[in-house]
Formats: sequence, structure tokens, C-alpha cells
Amino acid sequence: MIDNLITDNLIINIASLSITVKEKSSLDKLAFWLYIQNIVMKQCFELRGDTMAKQIEGVYENVLRCARREFLEKGFALASLRDIAKAAGTSTGSIYTRFTDKAGLFRALVEPAAGELKRRFLEIQESFHRFDGQTQQEEMGRYTAHAQEGLFDYIYEHLPEFELLLRRAAGTEYAHYIDELVEIEVSYTYKYMEVIGCESVRSGQVTEDLIHIVTTAYFNGMFEPVRHRMDKARALHYIRQLNRYHMAGFETIFHPENFR
Repeated sequence: MIDNLITDNLIINIASLSITVKEKSSLDKLAFWLYIQNIVMKQCFELRGDTMAKQIEGVYENVLRCARREFLEKGFALASLRDIAKAAGTSTGSIYTRFTDKAGLFRALVEPAAGELKRRFLEIQESFHRFDGQTQQEEMGRYTAHAQEGLFDYIYEHLPEFELLLRRAAGTEYAHYIDELVEIEVSYTYKYMEVIGCESVRSGQVTEDLIHIVTTAYFNGMFEPVRHRMDKARALHYIRQLNRYHMAGFETIFHPENFR
């Protein structure tokens, strides 16, 4: 089966390329056939490697399991592919075949959960901002609390992945994951303030820097239960307190006239 795949691909490649070589010099023809040889070797390795990676059941999952343990214990920078391979009963070559490199292995562990949380967060923002201005103003506190608890449930359903994101991602593309969520929140907070005609924004009393600082503090606080490995019941109580504190503070930004 593998050999048939290689043969079919080579026939297509050689047929498409050999047409142009008939009128070439001997030197050009030699270069052409060396090029064909490289294609043969490349396709043999790629097709055989990909197929073998799929054929050996359980290796992929076992590598992920051992990698999660290694990354949690040592962090991304100090984690060793050699140690992961040894623990998984495979070779570093098989890890490269499946995940490309250490960054790819880390990505395979965290991206499904990280990407889904971000998608849900954006959907929450979009659905809220589809309300008319009056409904947004009336439902802001209740909607925020409900949405936050939904995200919190998802985080605790995927706690190992978020532990990696928050505690062990230094040196990876996920090192600034919370900052990305903050940027989304800041953007939609400004949209909300425009909808309700917030005077503090119009007057320049509240700047984007302030919104960014407040939001960053809030999001870092929201993820503290994960960093400290709190059990879910205790963490949920903490999150509800944090939300009430946060919303009360934001009232001084949304309606500063009430606090003069």
C-alpha cells in the first residue's frame, strides 16, 4: 500500500517534469535525475513516516500523557524530549514525526482548550453586544457573572491544560495568552461604554490605559485559582467575590458622576 502510494506520486512528478528535459544538455539531464532521486527519497521518508505514525496505535496518546507530566514538572524551557520519549517508550524521532518539535508538542497539548476558551469568550462578547443599548445596561452585571461562571466551568474541565498555559508556557507562543484575552475585553468594554454614552470616556477622564490596567488585574485575579490549584468549590466562591468587587469598581468608571 505504501509502495503503491510512493509509485503513483513519483509517476505524476516524473511525467510532469521529464517533458522539459528532452532538449537539455547531458549536464542538465544529470541534474534533473539527481533532482528526481531527491524526490524519491523525500517521498519515501514522508509517506512511510506518516503512515507508520498512524499505524502504531497508542503512541500518540502516550507521548501526550508523558509530555504533560514533563511540562508540568519542569516547564517548557527545561522539558526534555529525550526524557518524554523514554517515559513514553518511544524515540525522539517518533516525536518529531508526529509533532515536528517541542513547541509543536506543547501546542498539541494546550491549543484545543486554549482555542476553545477564546472562541467561547468572543462569542459571549458578540452575543452581548447584539443587545440594544438599554438591555446591555440593564443586563451587564448579571450577564457578566453568568458568562464568567460558564468560562470557569470550562477551565476546570480542562485544568491540566490551563495549568500548562498559566504556569509553564514561558518560551512558547502561549506565554501571553492572558494578555490576548485582556485585549479582547478592553476592546468590547470600549464598545459598551460608547453604547451607553459613557461621559467619562467622552471627557477623557477615563483613558484606555486605565481600562487596560483594571482589566489586566481582573483577568490575572480570575486565573489565580488555577495557579494555586484551588478545588473547584473554593475557586467558584472566590470568583463570585472577585466579580462583585470588579463590577463595583467599574461602576466608578461607567458612572463616575455617582461617586463625586
